[in-house]
Amino acid sequence: MGYVAKAVAEPPHSKVRAARLGKRALHPTRTRESFRQRRREGITHFHFWVLKFRLDDTNMARLCSSRFERAARRLGWTRIAGLDEAGRGALFGPVVAAAVILNPKRRIVGLDDSKKLLPERRTELSGRIREYAVAWAVAEVDAQRIDAWNIYQASRQAMQAALELLTIRPDYLLIDAMQLDVLIEQKSLIKGDARSVSIAAASILAKTHRDACMEKWDAVYPQYGLARHKGYATPDHLEALRQHGPSPLHRHSFAPVREAGCWAAGAVQEALPLEILPSGS
Repeated sequence: MGYVAKAVAEPPHSKVRAARLGKRALHPTRTRESFRQRRREGITHFHFWVLKFRLDDTNMARLCSSRFERAARRLGWTRIAGLDEAGRGALFGPVVAAAVILNPKRRIVGLDDSKKLLPERRTELSGRIREYAVAWAVAEVDAQRIDAWNIYQASRQAMQAALELLTIRPDYLLIDAMQLDVLIEQKSLIKGDARSVSIAAASILAKTHRDACMEKWDAVYPQYGLARHKGYATPDHLEALRQHGPSPLHRHSFAPVREAGCWAAGAVQEALPLEILPSGS
């Protein structure tokens, strides 16, 4: 008994791929129309997917992870420190910087930009960082030196001070949007506290330390409400400055503080009537 072989038509590639992915196959006519539309707009099919890949890669690059630390270790660096500051835009008190060398064998879950975390979560993570990090340090630069130097230089000095306080000297630095004048290999990352776990850990330590300082100073200067706004330019802080004037720990080089300390800052002078004299007199 013989068997008759039947030719079975293989489904199109797009349908095979859709079946594997569990998705509905693209309609060939609609696919051609969309391709022609993109070609009319000057975008080939290849360029379209390259552009899409780059956009997806950019979004992935913004997620907080240890990829920058792993890349540095592949190049031979072993003691990788993250550095960040807190309080750069505040009107009151010091700018605080922290430096952290995380233990690659001890993962701390939940590290992210301190501004995205709730205060309770920041406090919890701060304790874990201090417990499990290879080394960490926190440094301050007070308001008087901020007024003398400017906030950018004060932030750099605070970072360098935190770096010098580390018990283990790092051989590679990951810094949030800044370069330091030190003889250590370093990489500056824009929005680094949301991209690198080491910088995120430093931002959490700096933020929790500065918040604790604000709560302490709130007992000394209760009229400003420092425990609520942590020294930043909120409406109630600006109103307190207008009513009570700045304290010695305010940053007098910052415009809202400077204007609140000036007795004539809100003064308004009415225009005087001018008498027009007749010509020839």
